Amino acid sequence: MFTNDVTRAHRVIAKLEAGTCWINHYNVTPIELPFGGMKMSGLGRENGRAAIEHYTHLKSVYVALGDVDAPY
Repeated sequence: MFTNDVTRAHRVIAKLEAGTCWINHYNVTPIELPFGGMKMSGLGRENGRAAIEHYTHLKSVYVALGDVDAPY
């Protein structure tokens, strides 16, 4: 979207169902910028933290590094 009214641009873009939007620029895609389609377009988000969260599951692992007292 190209405009002199950036506030209006944000208001319009907030209503769009689109994965990536630009204001006063086009096709700027840094590697850390998540991109992807909406609804039936695309397979989710790619790049950055969004991709890591999409393709992984959170797991907590606790490791005690000291000696373990065991009767066996």
